[in-house]
Amino acid sequence: MDRRSSDLPNFDALLPAEIAAKAEEVGVKKANLPWHQTLVLSVLAGAFIALGALFSTTTVAGAAALPYGVARLLAGLTFCLGLILVVLAGAELFTGNNLIVMAYLNRKLTAPRVLRNWALVYVGNLVGAVATAALVYLSGQYGFGGGSVGLAALAIGTAKCSLGAIPAFFLGVLCNALVCLAVWLTMGARTAGDKLLVILFPIAAFVAAGFEHSVANMYFLPLALFIKSDGAFLAAAGKTAADFGALTWAQAVLGNLLPVTLGNIVGGAGLVGAVYGFVYSRPKP
Repeated sequence: MDRRSSDLPNFDALLPAEIAAKAEEVGVKKANLPWHQTLVLSVLAGAFIALGALFSTTTVAGAAALPYGVARLLAGLTFCLGLILVVLAGAELFTGNNLIVMAYLNRKLTAPRVLRNWALVYVGNLVGAVATAALVYLSGQYGFGGGSVGLAALAIGTAKCSLGAIPAFFLGVLCNALVCLAVWLTMGARTAGDKLLVILFPIAAFVAAGFEHSVANMYFLPLALFIKSDGAFLAAAGKTAADFGALTWAQAVLGNLLPVTLGNIVGGAGLVGAVYGFVYSRPKP
């Protein structure tokens, strides 16, 4: 018996205007979740992003023989694990939640409700990422590969702490524009496989290009600082704490996390959420 075409499942991706409507609907749901659910899901997201960062660090450890671009591509592809887990397993990520601004611009949410979500999710992401860094440190995993994993983590943390505030801010802007575009694309995808594929290229691109992601840095920076405190590891690697002088808690928080977070908000809420909100979701007078 023939079936009408309307009865067949639709596997086509949503059109941009449909994605905008869905983004608003999702934003309202996220902003109105009970605080305890928001907090637990955000702790999970911090841990998920940290696992992607762990995978990325391990992959590029000892990759100095590879061309720069190839090593960065490997780092980016493996880091994608983090957002794949966030989207498919379900979690609340601060950088992706910057898209909630679309619901605010269409007068479906108040500013305090948006800021409540961002604050809760940011704190939860921080807890999840730092806790994962502590678990990795206690496991001694950074000693694998003859210490190359730990040295890679130290190099990443030192490079991030050596950035000036202005470059860190703009690297954060560029990063979250790509992250929110990845999240935007997943909202238009119909299947798990589609969601996985649309995550790969934007996320791999931001990592390969060296952009700055606040939640990833909540893992990278504490782990590097924990490793720096391991005198026996440094001695075995022929290093001292003085070799990583730029790597300090003050520089990690004030010199990196603060400007990167502000840049992420501008890139995600401003360059993606506000722009698409203006194009597709402007409220009627």
